[in-house]
Amino acid sequence: MDVPIWLTNSRTRKKELFEPIDPDNVRIYVCGPTVYDRAHLGNARPAIVFDVLFRLMRQVYGAEQVTYVRNFTDVDDKINARATASGRSIGEITAETTQWYLDDMAAVGVMEPTHMPRATEFIGQMIAMITDLIDKGHAYEAEGHVLFAVESYKAYGGLSGRSVDDMIAGARVEVAPYKRNPMDFVLWKPSEPELPGWDSPWGRGRPGWHIECSAMSYELLGASFDIHGGGNDLMFPHHENEIAQSCCAHPEGGFAKVWLHNEMLQVEGKKMSKSLGNFFTVHDLLEGHDGQAGVPGEVIRFVMLSTHYRKPMDWTAEKARDAEATLRKWRGIVADVEAGAVPESVLAVLADDLNTAGAIAELHKLASAGDLAGLKAGAGLLGLLTPEMGAWAEVSVDLSALADRLAAVRAAAMESKDFSEVDRMKAALVEAGVEVRMSKAGVELLPGAGFDAAKLEGL
Repeated sequence: MDVPIWLTNSRTRKKELFEPIDPDNVRIYVCGPTVYDRAHLGNARPAIVFDVLFRLMRQVYGAEQVTYVRNFTDVDDKINARATASGRSIGEITAETTQWYLDDMAAVGVMEPTHMPRATEFIGQMIAMITDLIDKGHAYEAEGHVLFAVESYKAYGGLSGRSVDDMIAGARVEVAPYKRNPMDFVLWKPSEPELPGWDSPWGRGRPGWHIECSAMSYELLGASFDIHGGGNDLMFPHHENEIAQSCCAHPEGGFAKVWLHNEMLQVEGKKMSKSLGNFFTVHDLLEGHDGQAGVPGEVIRFVMLSTHYRKPMDWTAEKARDAEATLRKWRGIVADVEAGAVPESVLAVLADDLNTAGAIAELHKLASAGDLAGLKAGAGLLGLLTPEMGAWAEVSVDLSALADRLAAVRAAAMESKDFSEVDRMKAALVEAGVEVRMSKAGVELLPGAGFDAAKLEGL
């Protein structure tokens, strides 16, 4: 399918025409989670954003021509701390939290990537890469640690646009006597007997965080690949360090050709934090928390996609209600419709720097125009209105009897001029999440945002 795709490359700070290295094998790498706890709502944003990128590339180049890698970091000091605090084994914690992540992401419509490597499966490759960096003069051993020598890579800072001097002045870097330069970062560190460790030329130890992604991306995608993605909080130092060590270890390649970074998430206009009481996990939102009803995964996805990935995303209860109402309506009108071809209007907007908000606007136009086959197909490209995401919207209650009764109450009120019972009944219906439509033609009741059939009992 000949569709031009334009992407904003974080490295060049320009929107560029995407031209794959090999159109028969489009390769994408995205930094995945560190598995020590439940994924919070902010963790869902990059998963959903790059899931849409994966879907777009599959649509344009073919499902078998796209390789998407998203890793799991399952060796990390946060995991070690959780194991120490809980008394549980590290393997037990990482297995449980990895499955939690997969379940929660599936609930918000995220497809599984082509590969989901665990860092602990690639320790040998990390040791080999570190050894190579030492041999090439880009790393050095000191007191059981191996560090990358930042000064050996002259292009360091090219992604984030900072000079090394500025980074030293402004960064929170670990001050250690064995570092030759404050910006040098750890590739390997020694492990105490109670911590996870692997034998290496430098003693028993474990890898630093940054080397993990470089080793895994090289093994699965090669020295050069098309797109590297992640949240913009990873640009420095993680992605900057990945570039340095990868380009020094494999100068024959260019590492990632295009860099994509999504902006962060807020809740009701404020940064999400435990101190503000607005911090919650994806699981909390799905299942309900603090007395709030659960939010369907499809609704979470719709809200996330309603903001362009390069803009801060503000999660609000109002947006969730509006998204639920829209999805209920759309599901109702496409229920018996077979999806057609993805409309060119939706595809063109989405191919313009992953403009998901613009694509949703196009879906509204298709719904208004009555192009239901196009609506279903276009929504499907965004991972919406799919069969597996729709169980939440299935309503078993018949509202026609209530609609007839409200119509009768309204007719009586027209005679008596006493509308108190009409108002009472409407208020009860709205409280139950029912959308009330009254016109000269009659009364129509539709399940709306937050519909709760239990609240209709006694009406």
